Amino acid sequence: MLVPVTDMLKKAYAEKYAVGQFNINNLEWTKAILLTAQENNSPVILGVSEGAAKYMGGYNTIVGMVDGMIKDLGITIPVATHLDHGSYDGGKAAMEAGFSSIMFDGSHYPIEENLAKTKEMVALAHGKGISIEAEVGSIGGEEDGVVGTGEIASVEECVQIAELGVDILAAGIGNIHGAYPDNWEGLEFDVLAQINEATGDTPLVLHGGTGIAADQIKKAISLGVSKINVNTELQWAFQAATREYFEAKKDLEGKGFDPRNILKPGFEAMKATVKEKMEIFGSIDKA
Repeated sequence: MLVPVTDMLKKAYAEKYAVGQFNINNLEWTKAILLTAQENNSPVILGVSEGAAKYMGGYNTIVGMVDGMIKDLGITIPVATHLDHGSYDGGKAAMEAGFSSIMFDGSHYPIEENLAKTKEMVALAHGKGISIEAEVGSIGGEEDGVVGTGEIASVEECVQIAELGVDILAAGIGNIHGAYPDNWEGLEFDVLAQINEATGDTPLVLHGGTGIAADQIKKAISLGVSKINVNTELQWAFQAATREYFEAKKDLEGKGFDPRNILKPGFEAMKATVKEKMEIFGSIDKA
């Protein structure tokens, strides 16, 4: 059964570990993440961008697939489906389809409009028993065509958003989506510490978890980060394993052309990557 992220992240915040949000793109992604979480007794969040939702057929399709896998694979650990960087309309559609958690990303609006729209979305989500994430200070890089410049969030604006009753808060602290450039200066831990202190016990989110060194991730967790998003790194793992399969011409051996055989190396590579991240995040045996 799908659950909101509220309880799993309150526990993570209190016990100083983080729950991974691993974005899904198809059945293989979903199955690899769910099985790895179950094998490691870790709570897990399945992130879905609006672009990925459209690619997979829509929000109802995703909820049906995840619900079916939870039943058929015997998944007993806490699982949330979470709309990633949701728009105003996308957030409403995901709620109607049965997502257990949404992110409303109003960071590109002026703060007054972000506050007004976030307040409305909080009321809608909580009225349905759904958890909600909001963002202050755009995250750098590109996410489904939405480009962020990597702003550093205003502590005052973080407090304003947190006071609306959001379950989790994403604040820009120099993190970016995708690969980090060679001249990246790292996370702004002083700002993170100020945000954590100012927003009380609101669990914080670190977007752009791909490519951040383990020591920086662990320091961020110690300063209130309870949810870390990973997407690109799974894509890299899948791509590398699939490339190796074709370069070795395994698709020409026997039934190597069978899609199930073609996709298996990438599937196993994703499982290994998810487990590695769960170890760094400290979520193993926390279900």
